[in-house]
Amino acid sequence: MKSFLQLKFLPANPGFALFLLRVWLGLSIFVLHGLPKLQKVLNHDYNFGDPIGIGRKGTLFLAVFVEVGCGLCLALGLMGRLAALLLAITMGVAFVQYHHMSLGDPPNGELAYIYLAGFLTIVRAGTGKYGIDRG
Repeated sequence: MKSFLQLKFLPANPGFALFLLRVWLGLSIFVLHGLPKLQKVLNHDYNFGDPIGIGRKGTLFLAVFVEVGCGLCLALGLMGRLAALLLAITMGVAFVQYHHMSLGDPPNGELAYIYLAGFLTIVRAGTGKYGIDRG
């Protein structure tokens, strides 16, 4: 029973765990956040926040670049640590500037906070052995 509770039947595999984390986060940020922002750009809808003072259009373009481009790179494991760093910075700005570090009542920055933790984990640990860069 102790062996079962410690999940000994499931061998530890950090490389696969990092693969799973980066693909999950990369595709999630790409599909759920990057593509809707890209659609805004394609529809010439530049109504977007400007938390870093470069204008709404510039901020939207930057967010699209990071969430679409870096999201795909992260999922593929191509320049994954750099992609994760840029995504972490984006989520940090979103959490601090847009959500005002709120983890309380909705709307809040909980999702940005969780993404930030995942991206920082990849920045520190690498992308694992199953990516294009392999590490």
